[in-house]
Amino acid sequence: MTRHDHWQKSWGNDPSQKSWVQERPDLSLAMIAECGLNKDAAILDMGGGASTLVDFLLADGLANITVADISETALELAKNRLGERADKVNWIVADACNWQPPHKFDLWHDRAVFHFLTEVKDRTAYKQHLYESVPIGGFLVMATFALDGPTKCSGLPIVQYDAQSLADEIGPGFCLLDDQLEIHITPGGGKQNFQYVRMVRV
Repeated sequence: MTRHDHWQKSWGNDPSQKSWVQERPDLSLAMIAECGLNKDAAILDMGGGASTLVDFLLADGLANITVADISETALELAKNRLGERADKVNWIVADACNWQPPHKFDLWHDRAVFHFLTEVKDRTAYKQHLYESVPIGGFLVMATFALDGPTKCSGLPIVQYDAQSLADEIGPGFCLLDDQLEIHITPGGGKQNFQYVRMVRV
């Protein structure tokens, strides 16, 4: 099964009960706020799927938001939730390892895509797009499973990181500004430990 087919199938079954669902992505929002972006800054939510992050960014008055995800089903769920507000967002069906970013982004946000990239070639392709898309002074906010987090998600293996190993993997073109651990409570009441980092392009 391809990555696309896997995530299409995964999002097709009661999305409200997916383990990664957050009612409000507080830590992502806090780290994005720390970047001090202008309201017209170009923001990408890579692998945003049906995440509610876009709802809160719109509510904060940010006006140039792109949500990219490999699953059309996930994006349609987000569009339907937003209703008329969905017209204010740029929606892209894209594999993070194989796509053509339409323009530069002042901030690239990724919660729980990068840790699925278990092969070097996929991480290399992802980082190539990241480096091409985020200019000097732009930001990266990324979350992966922490070293004591799950070893699988949605039936797929993942790579665990702490802040330093994640910064090392992203490479010297980004400087680590701050990091924080989060215990995510799943809709079923389980606990998942996430590692968040905020980095700046240098």
